[in-house]
Amino acid sequence: MKMNKLLVTFMLLALIGLLAACGGDDDAGKQKELDQEALDNVNDSGFPIVKEEMTLKMFTAKSDVNAPIDWNELPVWNEYEEMTNIDLDWVEQVTMDSLAEKRNLAIGGGGLPDAFFASTLSNSDLFKYGEQGIFVRLNDLIDDYAPNLKAIMENDPNIEKGMTFPDGNIYSMPGIRDSDFLSVRIGARPWIAQSWLDKLDMDMPETTDEFYDFLTAVKAADEDVIPYSGVNMNNLISWLRGSFGLNNTGADNIDKDPNGDGLRFIPTSDEYREMLEYVRKLYEEELIEQNIFSIEWGQYMANAGEGKYASTVFYDPSLTFGSDDFVSVSALKGPNGDQLYTGVLPPLFNNGQFVVTSENPNPAATVRWMDHFYSDEGARLMYMGIEGESYIEDNGEYKYVDEIENAEHREQKMSEYVPWVGVNPPGLVTSDYFSGSEASEASVEAAEKIKPYVPNEIWSKFTYTKDENKFMNSTGTDIEKYVGEMRDKFISGSESLDDAGWENYVKTIENMGLEEYMNVQTEAYERYSN
Repeated sequence: MKMNKLLVTFMLLALIGLLAACGGDDDAGKQKELDQEALDNVNDSGFPIVKEEMTLKMFTAKSDVNAPIDWNELPVWNEYEEMTNIDLDWVEQVTMDSLAEKRNLAIGGGGLPDAFFASTLSNSDLFKYGEQGIFVRLNDLIDDYAPNLKAIMENDPNIEKGMTFPDGNIYSMPGIRDSDFLSVRIGARPWIAQSWLDKLDMDMPETTDEFYDFLTAVKAADEDVIPYSGVNMNNLISWLRGSFGLNNTGADNIDKDPNGDGLRFIPTSDEYREMLEYVRKLYEEELIEQNIFSIEWGQYMANAGEGKYASTVFYDPSLTFGSDDFVSVSALKGPNGDQLYTGVLPPLFNNGQFVVTSENPNPAATVRWMDHFYSDEGARLMYMGIEGESYIEDNGEYKYVDEIENAEHREQKMSEYVPWVGVNPPGLVTSDYFSGSEASEASVEAAEKIKPYVPNEIWSKFTYTKDENKFMNSTGTDIEKYVGEMRDKFISGSESLDDAGWENYVKTIENMGLEEYMNVQTEAYERYSN
């Protein structure tokens, strides 16, 4: 009897412990209530942001260019501290090659900063740590303390869709490229050497057949000149895929099925095969540089600088390798009449660029601090710095001071004044203040040629549920990796593109789990489109 009582007592204690453990797990995912004293310290609008001075501990990624610069001494941040009454302690300043490791250590090792800045968190991690309560839910904070970001979200619903997770929550403040600044959303774009058009007495190619004719004419005229080259194969595919009706929403492996209401898996479509056959023909006939799959950046730049290329997909050649010979090309019309330019990024180009953590002493003030950089004045501060110190205004145009413009290493000098160089920070990128090669006159002119052929709908990246993320991070990743590897093998000729080779490729993808892959994408798309 005594033994039975002891057994019952033990079982009750175990049950209480189990319930407590379950309750603890629930609490772990709950977010702390906002501290009223901290809220009272936040001004509703204008500067300073807080009445009583406070400090934020920040984690940031930095490029190799600005790695030597201590952001605790950067003029822009010092200026913004004076404006906001918020001191910044950049406790972690990590280079891109160590970002993932040190970011994960900060999250998992108990040393959370108050915020992660420019730290490129994936949607999968945002959702995972947001559900756990490690990252603060920002929905209400954005509504109440981020009028600039809120206005952008309302103006472009695709941005809010890309920020919102399946649980309805927003866990980050993103990097956004102004939708009207098309040039920066295109990135690398196609160019052809005008001297070769003149030498061959040819017009600018307007179709894929005419581009092929141009390349073959160059090869026949001079064996020492490479008709086409680039730093990788991706840029060429990004240009040509719209000529075959592919990627009609800008996404990589899926788009709207042109023959139905659902989604299409692009890499098993007939149109994709037709594009591969075209590019393979170019490669097989040595119209494409033969080591394009492995060419090093320095080798490409050296060859380009020596005039060895008749065409390329890259950034403004006049700035990147000092050639004024190249003129831009638009979308080419393909064999079936398709003429799209689908290598365009959505305005929401990086969702996970600013995250507020559970350690933050004043999330409302922090969201107000970040929101300034979605305004015109904030974008100018981020990308131009301080007037009279790093830039001047000249008849409505903003230019860096001569010390920066005339510096031998311009980007290095810029990084002594402004934080954006090589970083892709959170906030808004506009054409008025961005001075990368995408803002050059030739690049903007190229974007205007391309503009009529850009699809009306460019999707932001989908967000996935916990189970969907598990699938996409395993089977989904395997499928996408296989697709990429086989694309290059088909083009290079190491795998056959005949009927048997293609059928085997399609069957392999189906056996890997294509049906479930498309089910996941369809579910994500339905959430996105509602």
